[in-house]
Amino acid sequence: MTATRASTDDGFGHPGFAVIPVLDLRGGRVVRARRGERSSYAPIETPLAKGSEPAAVARGLLAAWPARTLYVADLDAIIDAAAPDLATLDAIAQACPGIGLWVDAGFAAFEGVAAFLAAGLGRPVIGSESQSDAGLVARLGDRAVLSLDTRGTERLGPAALHDDPALWPPDVIAMTLARVGAGAGPDLEALQALRTPGRRVYAAGGVRGPDDLRALREAGIAGALVASALHDGTLRYGEAGDLA
Repeated sequence: MTATRASTDDGFGHPGFAVIPVLDLRGGRVVRARRGERSSYAPIETPLAKGSEPAAVARGLLAAWPARTLYVADLDAIIDAAAPDLATLDAIAQACPGIGLWVDAGFAAFEGVAAFLAAGLGRPVIGSESQSDAGLVARLGDRAVLSLDTRGTERLGPAALHDDPALWPPDVIAMTLARVGAGAGPDLEALQALRTPGRRVYAAGGVRGPDDLRALREAGIAGALVASALHDGTLRYGEAGDLA
């Protein structure tokens, strides 16, 4: 499967806004993410699909919002340093033809990223929490997406990745773990502080519905990763007006 990028231009003044539905995988199932407390994530119960089988949930998410990109967090790989679940990723790709995947599988070494890229199942997301230094991000360049991970006021991973935009690839996720599934709204002030010419910043955590998406777009954010609002029905493509 060929990786695709969300449909926004780089720099300031981009014309588009990308909504990227999220799948959190644990033990081969989709789980419900809340506040980044990963040990308590349970298999998802959603009106979008019967059960928590990843391909079915992926189809349900895309029925709720026909996006071009899905974000997948492989929690077994992130938490337990397991190999990426390529079989499940392939099942998602087969169920959703034409969709690009952004995949965080706890990548920390170039060899692991190279093997993933060779499988052709999407674009790797390099989470700052999984890094010991900035070397992997610098080496991959625009082949990868960078996730700047925070938990409350704590910045996870090397300070250089958070402080030096010159190290960033064109696509950067601001992953505010404490706001994931919490219904608290996105941290607009922190997101605006990350805006840098030539970089597209995507918000992850806190989106409750269309008003939050509009606020993000007006703040110059390129897009948002969304899960709870789609599962809970507070965000639907047909009801989003100018965002659809």
